[in-house]
Amino acid sequence: METPRENLPAHASVIVIGGGVMGCSTLYHLARDGVSDAILLERNKLTSGTTWHSAAQVRALRSTRNLTDLVRYSISLYSRLEEETGQQVGWINKGSLSIATNEDRMVHVRRQAALAGLFGMQADTISAGEAAERWPLMNADDVVGAVWAPDDGRVSPSDLCAALVKGARAGGTRIFEDTGVTGILTEGGRVVGVETDRGTVRCDAIALCTGLWSREAAAMAGSEVPAWPCEHFYLLTKPVDGISGNLPTLSDHDGHLYIRDDSGGLLVGCFEPMGKPVDPERIGHDFAFQLFPEDWDHFEPMMHNALHRLPCLQTAEVKMLLNGPESFTPDGSFLLGETAETRGLFLGCGMNSVGVATGGGAGMALAHAIQHGAPPADLHEADPKRFDSSVNSAAALTARAPEALGRHYEIAYPGRQWTTARNLRTLPLHDEWVAQGAHFGQVFGFERPFYFGKTGEPVLTFGRPDWFDQVRAEVTAAHEAAGLTELSSFGKIDVAGPDALHCLEAVCTNRIDRPVGSACYTLMLNHEGGIESDLTVFRLGTDHFILMVGTNALKRDLSWFRNNCPQGADVTTSDVTTDFAVLGLSGPDSARIATAVGADWMNGIGYFRHQEGRIGDVAVRAARLSYVGEAGWELTCAAGDAKALFAILAAEGVVPVGAFAQTAMRIEKGFLAYGHDLDTDVTPQMAGLEFALATDKDFIGKVALGRHSEPATRLISLSFEDESAVPLGNEPVLAGGRIIGKTTSAAFGHRVGRPVAIALVESGAVIDGCAVEVNIGGELVAARMSVAPLFDPLGARMRQPRVAQAQSKVMSKVM
Repeated sequence: METPRENLPAHASVIVIGGGVMGCSTLYHLARDGVSDAILLERNKLTSGTTWHSAAQVRALRSTRNLTDLVRYSISLYSRLEEETGQQVGWINKGSLSIATNEDRMVHVRRQAALAGLFGMQADTISAGEAAERWPLMNADDVVGAVWAPDDGRVSPSDLCAALVKGARAGGTRIFEDTGVTGILTEGGRVVGVETDRGTVRCDAIALCTGLWSREAAAMAGSEVPAWPCEHFYLLTKPVDGISGNLPTLSDHDGHLYIRDDSGGLLVGCFEPMGKPVDPERIGHDFAFQLFPEDWDHFEPMMHNALHRLPCLQTAEVKMLLNGPESFTPDGSFLLGETAETRGLFLGCGMNSVGVATGGGAGMALAHAIQHGAPPADLHEADPKRFDSSVNSAAALTARAPEALGRHYEIAYPGRQWTTARNLRTLPLHDEWVAQGAHFGQVFGFERPFYFGKTGEPVLTFGRPDWFDQVRAEVTAAHEAAGLTELSSFGKIDVAGPDALHCLEAVCTNRIDRPVGSACYTLMLNHEGGIESDLTVFRLGTDHFILMVGTNALKRDLSWFRNNCPQGADVTTSDVTTDFAVLGLSGPDSARIATAVGADWMNGIGYFRHQEGRIGDVAVRAARLSYVGEAGWELTCAAGDAKALFAILAAEGVVPVGAFAQTAMRIEKGFLAYGHDLDTDVTPQMAGLEFALATDKDFIGKVALGRHSEPATRLISLSFEDESAVPLGNEPVLAGGRIIGKTTSAAFGHRVGRPVAIALVESGAVIDGCAVEVNIGGELVAARMSVAPLFDPLGARMRQPRVAQAQSKVMSKVM
């Protein structure tokens, strides 16, 4: 007799949809935190989508400390779950070995080892001979070195989920298998429940952990999930002589391979240079514990690499070539957090083949975000709001996802760009920049000029970049004559209504109630005092404002403002980014140019003021602002008038300036960029931005700032002694042989004639002019600290502390 199925509850505070590792981990952590009425709905059986066939490598080191900490948390959780639940998880801690077969890869792995030291991990650079000793079956003839990470390991994915579910059930939560979600209910832009093939359940929040089906599932709630499936391959052999017990995971990234033992044989997986996308309709809704057919033709190049690295494969007996789908996002990073479109809908999906490795920590972070509104630490790299809608089309994802898979093991050269799904959005002056010889990069879907005047694709390197001379020429033009930069991709948010000022005063840290025609640099903080955004507010009228935000920040900032306005406020907000073009005119010749084009009225505009007028027949709003440390204006006009405005200015000999030159100049000037120098883990006091805090009013985060009055770390500037040094950012900074911080942004400062950086270092170690060392790819390079900007166009008399200098800052942008 069949056991009666348990009835669904009428209400659950949180509904987790999807029973893979992310869903199981999220439910486990909700239960651990006391959310005992949470439920998990799985359309088939637990792990039946992607998790069950995962190779389940757990390698801790990632590109940032917080992403790394998620995996370190996973390792800690996996190593203790069996004792906690009595369920085996198959945790095997044998470390990982990453080999290099060329000098650029060696620089890459040395940078990884330096990061590990920065993050407090053990990762040792070892010789080719030592690597061969750790993996005797490996052909090491072409290996030039390696990095050994002893804390890494692997786990049994199905057993792991069983343990997580056992722990979740012990906390009172329930799991409903064979329960398909057919709809997501929303009211007023917020989730209120789900419809299933067994009935309706009301809820307060949803954790969408639906793996391959996440894009379709999110669409039921009116939200976007830019994730697309690709085929993923690994080879399994029968037992091989020479394998006894467990070996470290071997990563041959130059060969696009990962290798480990498996039941006495070998598992050889790959992230080939260009993957195979999968039409979601091919997967369908009933795809469970299934695989795709073997594809030896596609795998053949990787098999050739594997035969070179492992000669024993010549005689090994193949068990199978596993081909299972995985989902990939347009930038290769996963999605974790609340969506921009629907309140209460939280994503834990698009895992890019790191679901098991990250799942323990990511499930913890997602559960925290559901309960507290944000993850426990900054995870902007995983924020679902980082993508523009243009990348969510089937065409864009079909093109980009295979490249994202292929970049899994790519050398992280500075300046590398995506080659697929390009020209999704163009700037109003795109054709003019093409004619000027621009080399473009993609930012939030926009094609932005990075530099000008060099034909062909650049040669990527960790040394002096291929575009060095072009950027120097652009900086020189902006410094000695006049440069012109298109800033049209910056987000523009129109805020209007009787309560517009009231809302802005509540959400922004600076005093917004200034005369019409004012521009104000301000911050938006979270309730813990961390920086959610930095932006510029332009007052157009008594109840009318424009917020200028970073290109990548538009969705995040618009959501934050809307979600944190006082309840019931009479205010409207809209994205008007593409309605307007913005051109930055800067340099000592800009005043002459204004007069020459009949716009002498611009020369009378005060600093941080804006005024409407005409340049020729074009109506413009000129704001006395600059992000590059040179005098000038930001000129806003209707997008359709941008070409006419450009023609007028170009006739006066302005030189186009790209994003790389902007970055170099803003670092020299000590201006900060969100996503590099600023994030939610950084407070105004750490960044020297106290001037943007109005002490005579209340705003979100103000109460928490009292806890941060003496920050443990501070942002400062660094100048390098060696002109040939090439800092990139995210490098350890040392004093007296001890790590005291890291670089956050870096470039060559063409106006000061040396490499420069911004760094976040221990406050107690900050001594103006003090010598430090920076670990650049394993080489210690001398630098000096500066508490003032390294460059100011007005000379030494203006070299004041960063707080004073920062008042000329316009806004931060993610390049």
